[in-house]
Amino acid sequence: MRIEPEPAGIFADWMAEVQARTERALERILPCAQVAPQRLHAAMRYAVLGAGKRVRPLLVHAAGALTGAAAASLDRAACAVELIHAYSLVHDDLPCMDDDTLRRGRPTCHVEFDQATALLAGDALQSAAFQTLCEGPEHIEPALRLDLVRLLAQAAGSRGMAGGQAIDLASVGSALSVEELEFMHIHKTGALIRASVKMGARLGAGLEAGAGAALDRYARCAGLLFQVVDDLLDCESNTATLGKTAGKDRENDKPTYVTVLGTARARELSRELLDEALEAADELGPGGERLIDLARFIVERKY
Repeated sequence: MRIEPEPAGIFADWMAEVQARTERALERILPCAQVAPQRLHAAMRYAVLGAGKRVRPLLVHAAGALTGAAAASLDRAACAVELIHAYSLVHDDLPCMDDDTLRRGRPTCHVEFDQATALLAGDALQSAAFQTLCEGPEHIEPALRLDLVRLLAQAAGSRGMAGGQAIDLASVGSALSVEELEFMHIHKTGALIRASVKMGARLGAGLEAGAGAALDRYARCAGLLFQVVDDLLDCESNTATLGKTAGKDRENDKPTYVTVLGTARARELSRELLDEALEAADELGPGGERLIDLARFIVERKY
């Protein structure tokens, strides 16, 4: 039997609370802009604070709720994945990558500051993510901290997000198969989303093997779902709504789910992935409500 999602107001309140506590934690973790080197620290804070949906921190907290993890522990993991995500956006926007000038409704980091500062800000945010996991609540055992570092490093590295971005850049102007496109996005977008879910769950009580497999299936579907919806929004929405340049993928001749499948089939695929994610979350029992709500949020979002 499928678990019914919580009333919209309850989920919205929970989401706002997690977003707010993540923002406060990031403000504490990031160096003050008044501390030398001031320009670098200002760029780091500019890239991270005051914007963003915080989907990855929400997934950390939702998976942590499933296993009864402590909120303070989840804050650290949530900030770590968000710092990695922010660094990836700063680097993706650089002229040597996607060469974009707008992110989250404001100038990209290299436009607001300069290319060299943006590059260094991304580097420093990546380092800060791992420092964040190594510090914090003392009750987290060293072996668990090491496991969290390993999960995040794998998700961000050459066999995860960075590798997916490399494939993306190499695919410009190419005609990819659906299988090749999925492989790229399992790494580029999906790896960090899966890591968010795994890290949140690891900070609580253990899951039985069947539940662990269902959770991983959910995370895999959620990662691909996020990308399919992104591709649809890129071609159907506008710059003001998205907060970034609409139609950029088409302009750069990048293969997307829309260019490979067509709009109608891409939308159908998003519904299929949502159904699969919901089926996986159902197997987790009553603790999976937040994950169900988040899957629906990912597919229904407007930016």
